[in-house]
Amino acid sequence: MRPATAAAVAATSILGVGAAAVAAGRYASDAALGAPSPRPFPADRRLTVHATAAGQVTLTRSLSALRPGTYGLTGRGGVHAVVGPVVEQQPGRSAVSADTVVRRLESVTLGSLKPGARVRLTPELHRGDPLAALGLTYKEVEVPGELGALPAWFVPGARDTWVITVHGLGTTRDHPLNVMGFLHDQQFPVLDLAYRGDPGAPRSPDGLTHLGESEWRDLDAAIRYAVRYGAEHVILHGWSSGASMALHAAVNSALRDRIRGLVLDSPVMDWRTTLRALASARGVPSALLPLAVRAAQGQTGLHGAPLLSTSVPTALHAPTLVVHGPDDTLAPWGPSRELAALRPDLVTLHPVPQAPHAAMWNADPAGYEEALRRFLTPLM
Repeated sequence: MRPATAAAVAATSILGVGAAAVAAGRYASDAALGAPSPRPFPADRRLTVHATAAGQVTLTRSLSALRPGTYGLTGRGGVHAVVGPVVEQQPGRSAVSADTVVRRLESVTLGSLKPGARVRLTPELHRGDPLAALGLTYKEVEVPGELGALPAWFVPGARDTWVITVHGLGTTRDHPLNVMGFLHDQQFPVLDLAYRGDPGAPRSPDGLTHLGESEWRDLDAAIRYAVRYGAEHVILHGWSSGASMALHAAVNSALRDRIRGLVLDSPVMDWRTTLRALASARGVPSALLPLAVRAAQGQTGLHGAPLLSTSVPTALHAPTLVVHGPDDTLAPWGPSRELAALRPDLVTLHPVPQAPHAAMWNADPAGYEEALRRFLTPLM
């Protein structure tokens, strides 16, 4: 082969490899950050329904099926049910076999559970609006955001401190319904926000989630809305990337002095770590993970340092409750522990073992609500 021809072939090969690398990186990035919402948590593998009986459902045995606590159960065709803990072992019977596990079946809210159905556990316990799900009177409102109107549920309460709830990865505004009844009992008005990329909300310009780094401006719009309509102060309660949105708002909002407290459930504080975990859990080969990070930076403009490496820890001024656990594989809880150590004057860490990402309430509802009650009481 002549030198010129060899050089041309080599250049073409390099360009081909480069193009393949770019495509692979974008694939990995889209797998991790792509809309739409909701999108199942990648750690939540499908389970098979083997049988149902009065108050019981038998599922494929797996680590997720054995989780303690109370969860939603979703399947194709809009099926939704609520399952409680693994049932107690009875004489002559075992709730757990080599292949199956029996959980308490609390209710079937949509559709029907049939043997052979493929389902997932989800932290979203409820489906529908606050009235349908909890019997709570509410208003459907629109929050003016920078990309357009953001739908929200507003449940009125007697206090002049509002709680603004904001869901995170893999869920919708149905997720905060888990604690809305508790917050209503404490007489807090609750504004449950849908933000960019959610059903009924404006699409993100690039169609991707930014893990809170741009979405926080929608939460800022919700704070302005609350103050405009009578809130003297607000408490921000976020899950996952919604918790990251709350941290950004607490430091960057022009109305940050109105923020009386933060509740952060499974906060995403290092977007690179979470991006890698999402991509890996969705089947992206480990060799492509560095490309996924670079592609995400190019597609979304994500270039920020982990939150603990920014001014957030020192600029934080509001009392903060962090609810997180060591079994979270999407947003590891190390940064949560570090934030509590950096700011012991403001930050309280409530650890929850055996809980997957953003399911701290599900693993221990009573313990979660007691920690929340103790935190909120001085802020009322």
